[in-house]
This record gives sequence, structure tokens and C-alpha cells, in this order.
Amino acid sequence: MPNKIDGMSMDIEQTNMDKLRAVFPECFAEGKLDIDKLLSLCGEYIDNDFEKYKFEWHGKAESLQLAQKRSTGTLRPCPEESVNFDDTLNLYIEGDNLEVLKLLQTAYYRKVKMIYIDPPYNTGNDFVYEDDFADPMARYKEVTQQTTKSNPETMGRYHTNWLNMMYPRLRLAANLLRDDGVCFISIDDTELDNLKKLCNEVFGEENFIACLIWEKTRKNDARFFSSGHEYIVVYVKNEAYLREQNIYWREDKPGAKEIFAEYEKLRAKYGDNFLAIEQELRSYYSNLPKDHPAKKHARYNKVDERGVWRDDNMSWPGGGGPRYDVIHPITGKPCKVPPSGWRFPTIERMQEMIDKGYVVFRDDHTEPPIKKSYLVRKVGRLSDEESVGKQVMGTYFYRSALQATSELADLIGSRIFDYPKDREILMRLISYVTSINTNDFILDFFSGSATTAHAVMQLNAEDGGNRKFICVQLPEVCDEKSEAYKAGYKTICEIGKERIRRAGAKILAETEQANQQVKLGEEEKPLPDIGFRVFKLDTSNIKLWDGTPVAEEDYQIMLDRMNDMIDSIKDDRTDMDVVYEIMLKMGVPLTYPVLPLELDGVKAYSVGEDGLLMVCLDAGITTETIEQLAEYAPAKIVIAESCFADVSAMRNAHYVLRDRKIELKLV
Repeated sequence: MPNKIDGMSMDIEQTNMDKLRAVFPECFAEGKLDIDKLLSLCGEYIDNDFEKYKFEWHGKAESLQLAQKRSTGTLRPCPEESVNFDDTLNLYIEGDNLEVLKLLQTAYYRKVKMIYIDPPYNTGNDFVYEDDFADPMARYKEVTQQTTKSNPETMGRYHTNWLNMMYPRLRLAANLLRDDGVCFISIDDTELDNLKKLCNEVFGEENFIACLIWEKTRKNDARFFSSGHEYIVVYVKNEAYLREQNIYWREDKPGAKEIFAEYEKLRAKYGDNFLAIEQELRSYYSNLPKDHPAKKHARYNKVDERGVWRDDNMSWPGGGGPRYDVIHPITGKPCKVPPSGWRFPTIERMQEMIDKGYVVFRDDHTEPPIKKSYLVRKVGRLSDEESVGKQVMGTYFYRSALQATSELADLIGSRIFDYPKDREILMRLISYVTSINTNDFILDFFSGSATTAHAVMQLNAEDGGNRKFICVQLPEVCDEKSEAYKAGYKTICEIGKERIRRAGAKILAETEQANQQVKLGEEEKPLPDIGFRVFKLDTSNIKLWDGTPVAEEDYQIMLDRMNDMIDSIKDDRTDMDVVYEIMLKMGVPLTYPVLPLELDGVKAYSVGEDGLLMVCLDAGITTETIEQLAEYAPAKIVIAESCFADVSAMRNAHYVLRDRKIELKLV
């Protein structure tokens, strides 16, 4: 018979055990993992050495268990608070990020390209992310009912509580990163040391990339030193994979995109007449204002079918490079070797570059040839010869915190949100590690004022990208005395959603205005996705059996429980609530289209453009209804068990769909 959907999130512990059992079946006896045997197979032998280097704190084991404890929650759609709900690919999720991250595991496992978070800095003020191991959803309900707790330094576990909050969330977030994924975490001095140790454990010390410094402001009230900076810690999912795949991070040099645009315009005008293109490109350079950033690229004044390039030397950087004979194609004699040796390590590599046209010989062999260095577009993977036109991002930023505050004030009002992150810096980070046309997911599960969402939309508008954001925020209640509350914002989520609405409208208007001024022969900019689907964390739509013990004489309570389970779906939930929970727990992204269908008076829902999933929650389902659903040839069909017309209809459904190789799931 078909399996039932149980209303629980992905079983991470069982999934990990299944992976181990598939690789090391000999390490399992009577269903239990023999950890000593597993270690010995990996070359690690128990030596009773209890003084190994470890990062420990009180509650660490419990917080790991909490990360792997299955969630009883779901995400309910809220179209009325969304923008372009049916068409957008962006998500805004209200809820405790620990439970939300659990719920995202199945549908978004290893799909996120970039994570940026700005977690609480452990200031000793409100600490609303205090988790409850016994019932996380009950704790979430408590928080959303305006009950918060603090984390003062006098508690004695000031750092411990922060670590217990961060550890399970980072463990779950790491599961969502792709092999080429990267995580940025903003932090200050208080927890920087602990955060790096924590990330070393979650991501692996070998995957630490950098600790960026963001100079924001100067504090005049400092007692000893004026510290006006914060940090952004950078880890990747798999640094070895980035090296194997020859993946680099480069950012466009200032003014480069203007050169690209001019080259494309001239190429459309002159075709392969590169001499004419070079002449006009030099004229373009000379007519630019002196302070224009493209002036820095005046050396890139030659063109070919690959793009704009300049002469570069063939010298090995730093001296001591390889020396071998490179034969001149006309004189037939070896070319002069640069004093520091050849740029390429072997004659085979040199010949490969010659064959590809990246090496230009001079008139004779008395001088070394030159190398073409191209000013290229930003791409996710760069070869050695292509990376020359890019620059590596530095580890130091200077942006006054007032700039971010001022921008947010212009959008939604002054003093509505304290210390918003800087959109410009986030745009740089996103641009640095994502590609334009790869539908990259950017996740922020401490969304705050939704700066990340704003940055993604703005960057897509500027470069034509199709990146998508997933923002998660706990609906923390605004203080009644705050400017935000007085302005009508009851929670942090209301601030974030309104910022996305206003920023999106502004970006769309600017794009449309720019398109109205497009000259003949130029292409209009694509309109960016400025919508977002709102989902809110709640208890599962599917009823869970109440296993609380009852006295023998209270048989009526047990009878009522059994009767209540006849219909497995809660009375106060809609079909769409259930459809999106089914999608989430069966690994279907929440942005897939949902199309209502009518089959002889029975309503059904088709999920995905290719009919990936069919869901039917209407009563009166017969064998004929099943056959009609099967005509759509979905991979899976999900039906509420109580909706079958009779027992024979459910039995027939199993055999009808089995013969058509369609999986049947029950709710």
C-alpha cells in the first residue's frame, strides 16, 4: 500500500544513517552503528586519548540533536501580503529560522549558491532565539505572542547561549549549500573568535577563505581605542571542488562594462572589420571625461572576435621561471627568452596558448612574443588567460553606516530600523560569487530589514541577472515606544516586507524609464523580478496523533482522538495550505507553479510546469477520478485518504497507478 505523508520535516539523522549504511554496511549490527569499526575502516583507531584538540561548550550535544530533531511545522502561503505571488521566484518566510531551515532541507538541499547572514551580535539585550528542545513549535508560538527573553552577561553562560543558538542553524544551513556555495557571516569582536571556531567545525577549517573588514564609522565614546569596524567571515562548502573545477571569483574592474557595451555596439556596426572597431574605440576613450573609470582601461585598445585586449608580457612573475625554446613561425629560430623566464610552465602549455591565438609573435625572433590579455565579462569559471581582465576583491571595505541608514530612511521613514546592512556592499559580495544567468539562490535567514532582498533585485536590474532570494525572519515584536511601532510596523517582518515592496517598485520604475530612453539598435533591459511569495511558519496542516497517556476509565477521550483522525487534515486549513506543505515535504521548491484542475466535479492541483505532482483533496474520489489524474502522467499523485469514495476506490488506485508507474502517496 502507498506511504503516508506524516507532517514531519526531513529525517536528517535517518538520511545520514542510510548514506553510511550504503557505503559501510559492515559497520551496522542489529540496526546500530558500530562507531569503533567505522573509525578503524577509515584508518582511525581508538587510543583513549581524551586530550585531543576540541571546541566544546555546555549544551553542544543538545544543540546538535536539536538541529536533527524533525520539525512538526509547515509553511503556509500568504498571497495577500505578497507581490506577484503567482509569477515571482523570490521567497520571504516569517518564522523561527531553525524550524524554517529544517523545513527547507528536502526541497532546497544543496541548491543554494550563497548564504549571507547578520546574526544577533550577543550584546546582552533581547535574545529571542532561545530554543526549546522539547517542543520548538511551542517556543515559536510563545515568541510570536510577544514573550521574549534576554541573554544578559550575568547569566553566566553568555557565550554558551549564543553558541547554542548559532550551532544548529549553521549545521542546517550548510546542508543547503551547493558544492560551489559560499557563506558570508557578519560579526563584531565579541563573538568573532567563537564564530570562526564554530564555522571550522561546521564547514571544515580547510574551507575558510577570508575574514573581511568593514570600516563603518568611528565611535567617539570609546574608552581606549575607537573601533568602528565589523567583520564578515567567509567560508565555502568545498574549497577543493572550486580548485578542481577551476572556479575563480573575480569582480569587474570599474568602467569595464562601459567598454563591453561600446565594443558590442561597434561590432554590430562593423562586423569583423576590427581595424575600424579599434579606431572608433580609441576615439571613444579620448572623448571620455578625465575622471571616467573606463579611462583606466585605455590600454585595452585592440579587438578581435573574442573581445577587447591589450599587449601583455610573457615573463614569469618574480623571476626564476622556465626556459625552453619557442620557435618563431617566420624565421624558424628560437625567440628571445624574457629575463625572468616564460610565463607558462611547460612548452606544451605554451604551444596550447599559441594554437588558441593568445600569443602574438613580433616581426622576428629577437624579442619575446606578447600575450593577449582580454578585458572579459564576469563568469563563474575562468581559465588562466581569461582571468586577466578581472580583479580580486580586497578584504577591506569602507562604507559609512550612515549611507545604509539614509537609504532605508528614504524608503520607509527615518529611525524605523536600527543598523541596517549596506546594500552596496552586499551587491558587491553577491556579484563576486554568483553568475548572471544561472538562477542562483541567495539565502538570508536573519533577514532583518531585508537588505539582502533589496541587493539581489537591484543587482539583477543592473546586470540583467536572474538571481533569487530566500529571506527568513522571526516576527519579532517592535517596542511600542519605537518609531517603527508608531509608524504602524508591529513586527520586524512588516518592516522587511514593506522595504521589498517599495524598493521593488522603485527599481522597476527606474528600469522602465531607462528603457524609454534606449537608442536605436540598443536592447532594452529585461524587467527584474521584484515580487516575493510570503510564507508563514505554523504547525502542520496534517493532524498528528496525540499519544498522551490517558486513564483506563477515560476511554471516551481515546475514542474522540480516534474519531478526530478520520479526516487527517485540520479543519481550519485551506487546500493551498496543504498543497504547499506536500510540495515542501516531497522536495518540490515553493516557487513551482500550482494549477487548479476540475475533473468531473472533483478539484485537483497540478504542481510544476511538466505535471511533476498531482494533489487531490476533494471528497468522492473514484477509480474513474484516479484514471483521469493518471492521464496527466505525473511522477506522483497525492490524495487525502479520507477523500476516497470507498475502500475499493483506494485499493484500485494503488493498482491503477502502479501499472502506470506513478507513485501514490496518502495524506
